[in-house]
Amino acid sequence: MKTTSSYLKPIFSPTVILIGVIIIAGLSQGLLLPVLSIFMEQRGVSSSVNGLHAAALYVGSFAMSLVAERLLRRTGFKKLLLSGVVLVMVALPLFPLVADVRIWLVLRILVGIGDSAIHFTSQLWMLLLSPPEKRGRNISLYGMSYGLGFSIGPLGIRLLSYGHAIPFVILSVLFLVMVVLVVVYLPNRSPESMDSKEQAGAPRQVLHIYRLAWFALIPALLYGYMEASMNSNFPIYGLRSGLSSEDISSLLPFFGIGGLLLQLPLGLLSDRFGRKKVLMTAGLTGGLLFMAVPLAGNDFVAILLLFMGAGGLVGSFFSLGLAYAADLLPRHLLPVANVIASFHFNFGSIAGPNLGGMAMQWGAAPLLFVFLGAAYVLFSLLGFAFRGNMTKKVQM
Repeated sequence: MKTTSSYLKPIFSPTVILIGVIIIAGLSQGLLLPVLSIFMEQRGVSSSVNGLHAAALYVGSFAMSLVAERLLRRTGFKKLLLSGVVLVMVALPLFPLVADVRIWLVLRILVGIGDSAIHFTSQLWMLLLSPPEKRGRNISLYGMSYGLGFSIGPLGIRLLSYGHAIPFVILSVLFLVMVVLVVVYLPNRSPESMDSKEQAGAPRQVLHIYRLAWFALIPALLYGYMEASMNSNFPIYGLRSGLSSEDISSLLPFFGIGGLLLQLPLGLLSDRFGRKKVLMTAGLTGGLLFMAVPLAGNDFVAILLLFMGAGGLVGSFFSLGLAYAADLLPRHLLPVANVIASFHFNFGSIAGPNLGGMAMQWGAAPLLFVFLGAAYVLFSLLGFAFRGNMTKKVQM
């Protein structure tokens, strides 16, 4: 006789559960940064301190990435993923319960650790399971899942009128649902490429990875820089440019919506024409659109269109960069390459809010988007100097 769990098992497949976790992770990320930035701006905290504070989340993520590979090798995917989900679930509802920004700093670090565990396990799992001819499509689906949550997240700002705790409690409940599904339905496994012999030569592996795929690892840094800057600095930029908090909460999702619309098409194009060409073209065009944002002033529609265009072009940078690295590297190097990509993402995420905050405080607000756009244009130009060779893989 079949149990209820047996009937639900086909519905809650590992793929469905992982997609659900990534959507909610994106939801929390898309909400937390702008909400806390608005809270601190309303308290009169300077933009540079606000940016430094926001970077704490990525300090936690960076710290986790230092040990993520070893933890995954010991615990497997399921336990590490579950640990990350539980940590974020517990930390989120504590934000509205305390007013001390020093405690917020600690909580942001804890959320960063949990987010890093979630992303590291899910990204690596998908890369190792995807055949080369479908890698762009599959990694784009992953990016679309995160982008969906990330786009919806800022809309939670509107829930603040019902109480500052409401959006945080809702997120924690969603994470609790995912904890139950992960425990009941998600199988545990470890990547076959992680063994003690391969771990011994880690320093040489890092140098080898950079030699083969340095260009493919830059998109992770740019994506972290962009994501953190948009969520932490743009609410401040918007308020100082004459936009209301409602305008800001409405505009930020369109950046993610653009990414959702173009994630899969860009992934498919990269499968057909090559990931390097797609990354260079998207980076150059997206960078120019970022530079055009200050020209729009506080025109809501103009900023919306620019956000959709730029977000659509660079919103898949992290996932396409990982897919390109997987094309260039032997399979046994992918776990270490994923750690390097996490380092780059976290470094960019830490640098983004600080550079943007300092630019707005000591320079001019438009420099936020000038710096951001210039970074993507420079990346595209560096592509002409990179000569990457595709590596033949032995399928698992």
